[in-house]
Amino acid sequence: MDYFTNDTYLSLEGHVELEKYRYVYFVICLVVLILIICCNVVVIYVIYTNKPLHEPMYIFIAALLCNSLFGTAAFYPKLLSDLLSEKQVISHRACLFQAFCIYTYFSSEFALLSAMAYDRYVSICKPLQYPTLVKMSTVKKLLFFCWFVPSCEIGTSIILTYRQLCKFKLNRIYCNNYAIAKLSCGDLTVVNSYGLFALTIVVFPPVMFIIYSYVRILKVCLKNSKEFRRKALQTCFPHLFIFTCFSVTGCFEVINSRFEGNVPHVFAMIMSAENLVVPPLLNPIVYGLKLQEIWNRIKRITWKRKTHVFAE
Repeated sequence: MDYFTNDTYLSLEGHVELEKYRYVYFVICLVVLILIICCNVVVIYVIYTNKPLHEPMYIFIAALLCNSLFGTAAFYPKLLSDLLSEKQVISHRACLFQAFCIYTYFSSEFALLSAMAYDRYVSICKPLQYPTLVKMSTVKKLLFFCWFVPSCEIGTSIILTYRQLCKFKLNRIYCNNYAIAKLSCGDLTVVNSYGLFALTIVVFPPVMFIIYSYVRILKVCLKNSKEFRRKALQTCFPHLFIFTCFSVTGCFEVINSRFEGNVPHVFAMIMSAENLVVPPLLNPIVYGLKLQEIWNRIKRITWKRKTHVFAE
């Protein structure tokens, strides 16, 4: 019983590779964090304050950017603190909480990308049915599903992982649920079985649905004019690009974490952190620049502020 009332501490050994240039990495990470916050907040603000953008496609984009900020908040503050500390340690409970937040971010990202694929699929393949199939009530239900279900699945996994530890060194720069589980005492059969089940539910249905949606969209595009294909590509490319980047590195993280392939530690560390660095930074840039309506609104707001400053 003492274990569950007195918390234990883990050492994050992944920082050994960063020790030599840790102040350089700190500056780089701080700049990236500021860029992520500024870029995401700007696009969210533009969507929130402009009624013409209160449509399902833009609401899903805003939700995706909010999820990016959630993942960023779970990762960067601890990383920046560790880069300035002599010892990189974290309590067991805080480590589990960080793992819960990061895994929920990953899972919700896949769910939101599949919801966006559904929106694009209906818009392009069934345009006449779009107002009835993608109503605001439907959007709210999808958003609730995208955050609630992953939270429950990951929460259950974290609860199963919370047990007495026999080892206290985590060879990572952030907390990974399966890596924590391997430090615990006793049999891991239940943890492994549920982890694989949750992984299957969280990843494969969204991925399969997104692939199916784009196959259908491609078939429709091939039957239509060049102008139709251009407009479809303009709205679908950002989503497809982000989905591809996220899926590739996500698959690498799962495989490397579960099966521990012979991958150089530095490369494995970079790839494991990529989904917490690149998508949150790219999402607002790709959607903000590629979707003309959002970019036009950003330019109008910027132009109005410049005009107001010069007028004063």
